[in-house]
Parts: sequence; C-alpha cells; structure tokens
Amino acid sequence: MLLLGGAGVVVELVLLVYCLLNVITTPAPAVRNLSKGVWLVLVIVLPLVGGIAWLVAGRPVGPARSLPYKGNTGVFPEYDRPGRAVATNPDDDEAFLRALRERAQEQRRQAPEHGPDDDRPAV
Repeated sequence: MLLLGGAGVVVELVLLVYCLLNVITTPAPAVRNLSKGVWLVLVIVLPLVGGIAWLVAGRPVGPARSLPYKGNTGVFPEYDRPGRAVATNPDDDEAFLRALRERAQEQRRQAPEHGPDDDRPAV
C-alpha cells in the first residue's frame, strides 16, 4: 500500500468498512465457506486480504439484479403471500355477473317513470 500512498490507504479503509458492515449484516446461514465469526476476524485482522476473500468466497450469492422485464429471477414476497387477490376474467365469474344483473334490475326498479325530455331532474 505504500506505493499508492494516501489513495491506497483510503481504498483499503473503504474496503475494510464495506466488508465489515457486509459481514455483520449478512444472516449467518447465508454466509459461505466459513462461519460468520471467522469471516469477521479475518476481515478485521487482515483488512486487504480478508476483505477481498470475503467478496470472492464468503459473501452470499444473490439473485441476478436486473429489471423485471429483463428476466429478473429474484424473489418478490409481496406476490407470493397467501390470500393475495389474483386477477380473473369477469366473464368467467358467475357470482360477479349475477350481482351485476341484480344491481341493474334494482336500479331499473328505482328509476323514475319519466323520460329524458321531462323537466324534472333525474335522480
């Protein structure tokens, strides 16, 4: 790091902080190859080597990060929750069509007996 001077020290410090926070916030079952505690000690004791090793061999492999229309294979828990309403075709839903018919008949019964040309306001 002495060859790069101050810039090398800054890069090493940024790598140390990033990897340290990443190790701490990663759930223990998701850590690869070594236990979470060993990775933490490795990153603190050997910041440059431990940080690079964490990024290459310890960090969990996540889903591909891309836009949904580009084939995102990530998990969206809001779409997988039980009881989520799924859009269906209204023409296939007999109960919905029956309710529409009943509502239309009720509105016809409540409609005034006069036509649109009358002077009375429509209800």
